[in-house]
Amino acid sequence: MRIGMILDAKYPNDARISNECESLIKAGHEVFLFCLSYNKSFIRQEIINQINVRRYFCSKISYKLSALANDLSFYSNIMFSKIHDFVLTNDIEVLHIHDIQIADASLKVARKLQIKTVLDLHENRPEIMKDYKHVNSFLGKLLISSKRWKIAEEKFVNQSDKVVVVTKEAKKEILTRCDKKNNEIIVYPNTVRQSFYKNKIINQEIKETYANDFVMLYIGNTSKRRGLDTILDSINTIKKSINNIKLIIIGKSSYDNELKKKINKLKLDSVVDFIGWVDESDLYKYLLVSDIGVSPLYSNLHHDTTYANKLFQYMSFGIPIVCSDSKAQANLINENNCGVIFKNKNVNDFTRVLLELIKNKSKLKTLSKNCQIAINKLNNNQVSKDLINIYA
Repeated sequence: MRIGMILDAKYPNDARISNECESLIKAGHEVFLFCLSYNKSFIRQEIINQINVRRYFCSKISYKLSALANDLSFYSNIMFSKIHDFVLTNDIEVLHIHDIQIADASLKVARKLQIKTVLDLHENRPEIMKDYKHVNSFLGKLLISSKRWKIAEEKFVNQSDKVVVVTKEAKKEILTRCDKKNNEIIVYPNTVRQSFYKNKIINQEIKETYANDFVMLYIGNTSKRRGLDTILDSINTIKKSINNIKLIIIGKSSYDNELKKKINKLKLDSVVDFIGWVDESDLYKYLLVSDIGVSPLYSNLHHDTTYANKLFQYMSFGIPIVCSDSKAQANLINENNCGVIFKNKNVNDFTRVLLELIKNKSKLKTLSKNCQIAINKLNNNQVSKDLINIYA
């Protein structure tokens, strides 16, 4: 089958899409990926890991209007013509639509050309929008409505033939408000491919840098709702008991300056290494020297129905996880007994839970083994079976 993946962003930059494409290609399908370029000079067609990438130009101004796609037709009209061309040029048989900003245009093309659709919800977009800086600006509050986006999401879900979500919690939530049958929604988590963690050789320079440290690792977006403030506020207390504690932060967001101010204010410059963004292919270098992985998400309707790649990245290297009680990630950790849970936003509880774990060497060893057991059933080869069955 000739599958058309629709992404209103640049590529390559999305592990979820890469994982899905790899699984579908291994199953014998041809995958064509529609994506965007914000520069007028770009490679229109290329093959990346057997994915037939097709790029279309989109000005940055037009892309910024995607937040208004639910209220104004401008962005959807632009995308409609591009997606229509993509489908006809590549003889696409089914559209796999990534997230809701581009869903309206994609579904209209599918109806016109009478092809099947799969809507892939990477996250609870209407809920997460409430935390976006531009949505909370003066103009954002006037023009962008998360309530209207939620109504639109329900419409797009109902119009799609199949729906893909990240967690079973997300599936349950969608079923409560949309007209979809249980077998029309499948769960495909943001996990890792075996190539992400197998046959990796330790980087000697990084190993020597952290040779005498007990390393806590954070990977991913660093926005406020991700909870890094909780970790930073705990470190001086933790350091009194674990004087070689080190926090490595890999990731970035518009909140970075605030985090760096806090690091400076709390005099943590020698304790926290703020690395910034690292390509996924190089993450193993830091995972191999880490003792604990942290995921301190604030609990909200979005976080309670999703979890991030970092959990599987930690698991795949046998790194015990300390995460907040945000529902979906806490359920995952408890079901696989590969970490410990603390109350989100609670500095004292994080401190207590972390210190108890660090001092319990036997538990650390058990959790590490459980991580390795868990990833054997949660790696991409295993979890992609339901995704592949959509196209059987």
